[in-house]
Amino acid sequence: MAVVAAYLYRDGHRVRSIKIDEPVSCREVKSEFVWIGIADPTQDEMRSLANCYDLHPLAVEDAIKADQLPKIDVYGDQLFVVARTARLEGDHIDYGETAIFVGHSHIISVRHGSTRAHTALREQLEKAPRLLMHGVDYLLHAILDYIVDGYLPLIEDLEEEVLEMETKAIDSFLGRDEVSRIFTVRRELIRFQRILGPMGEVASKLARQELPCVDPEARIYFRDVSDHIRRVQARVDGLRDVLAGVFEFSSLLEQQRQGTITRQLAAWAAILAVPTAIAGIYGMNFHNMPELSTQYGYYVVVGVIVMICLLLYARFRRTGWL
Repeated sequence: MAVVAAYLYRDGHRVRSIKIDEPVSCREVKSEFVWIGIADPTQDEMRSLANCYDLHPLAVEDAIKADQLPKIDVYGDQLFVVARTARLEGDHIDYGETAIFVGHSHIISVRHGSTRAHTALREQLEKAPRLLMHGVDYLLHAILDYIVDGYLPLIEDLEEEVLEMETKAIDSFLGRDEVSRIFTVRRELIRFQRILGPMGEVASKLARQELPCVDPEARIYFRDVSDHIRRVQARVDGLRDVLAGVFEFSSLLEQQRQGTITRQLAAWAAILAVPTAIAGIYGMNFHNMPELSTQYGYYVVVGVIVMICLLLYARFRRTGWL
């Protein structure tokens, strides 16, 4: 386990560091609490935290497994919140999990698979002690908001890639690799939406329901998180629409190209059919055929073939087939 940080806070200021299995008695005021941040803990280490802070066994089990969708559970006077982190790694979106235990005088965040630590968030909050004085409910909002803000770089990178696909589809035909990439991105966005939906439900419950450790005046902060999630969902929906449009546009262009080629082949086939038909007729080995003994018959036939072919060529050019 990596203990990222474990501190006691009082009146918005860091008082001292603590051990994760150290019982800490806090005054019954919002401004005094313990904030512990850990990553990839073992069962024994989570058991020590559970014994020290009276964490529910089911919540501890979920935090260890790290295979949960975003959710919020109430265990007595404590909250257990699961959020999912996401980052773009090559062609795929990698997901992590952050489990958060919230009590009246403690908040414990357990991270799995996320390389985006909460160090920057902690430093930012410590520079604003007036905000940190609001207590664990405001801190819960700050962590969730920090996780949701991490979705934005992912969406922006995908938007740039999708816009490049759109430009390329307009300028040239998409190859097999580009079409495969479209479906890969679309599949990743569908999976991402499966995370955004429950994340939105978590923020909505925190903003609207009466829950332990969350004061009514703190709900407005969770509405802000819910708004951020809705914006991300709207951008994801927009990306899926653009991807569908790019593929449809590329398919239409391909159909148009095939239709153009088909018309050109049909036009040249019609032109070549004239000399083929005339030559086929005079290639028959009959003794009695008209004009076989005509002195200028060959030149006349060749002239007729050329004239008809030129007329057909001019006609097809006017109609846009050639």
